[in-house]
Amino acid sequence: MLTLVPTPIGNLGDITLRALEALKNADVIACEDTRHSLNLLRHFSIEKPLVSYHEHNEARRTAELIEQLAAGKNVAIITDAGMPGISDPGHRLLRACQQRGVPYTVLPGASAVLTGLIGSGFEAGAFFYGGFLPVKSGGRERDLRIAAERAETSVFFESPHRLVKTLTAAVPIFAERQICVARELTKTFEEYRRGTAAELLAHFTERPPKGEIVLIFSGTDERPVTAAALK
Repeated sequence: MLTLVPTPIGNLGDITLRALEALKNADVIACEDTRHSLNLLRHFSIEKPLVSYHEHNEARRTAELIEQLAAGKNVAIITDAGMPGISDPGHRLLRACQQRGVPYTVLPGASAVLTGLIGSGFEAGAFFYGGFLPVKSGGRERDLRIAAERAETSVFFESPHRLVKTLTAAVPIFAERQICVARELTKTFEEYRRGTAAELLAHFTERPPKGEIVLIFSGTDERPVTAAALK
């Protein structure tokens, strides 16, 4: 059985009882970074064989793990934080299980995408998630322009080192539309900062951001919050 196990995105108290049970029952745990995951497992007194499973060895390691799964082994897969398969390894191994008829399950749990989306206060009934914005300026501006035309809320990951560049590009594209920078979610210095691109640019230019960032753009259907709506 393959089990995709979400891990905390910051606060270790967010791990679930089912996640702990799956890790304790695994014959082997596939980790994005074994050193990082070892700290998590030690915190919960879990000792299991670990194998690295990341973008550079995913193809080779998938072949090895699928053979163990086909032989009846229990394999758990975790990433550095959040849900495996969401901008992290996991999808390839799950697809291999589907192709070979190997049983698998996905546990619910911590997700920076959903936490940032809900915390932004923007419409969440329908939304688009685009992973990390492109590093190159042309691709970044293209994705931002598409997001600006989207009726639904758009969610992206962004590096703190590129946030100012992204907000600079967003100023003429989003104008007065609301954007939310969700930073350090579930951690001590958690922050949800909403405003226009220009307002957020001014803030983060003066105070360079640190930590993991989820960037949320309101959609064209976003309804403004008024005092009457809150009554």
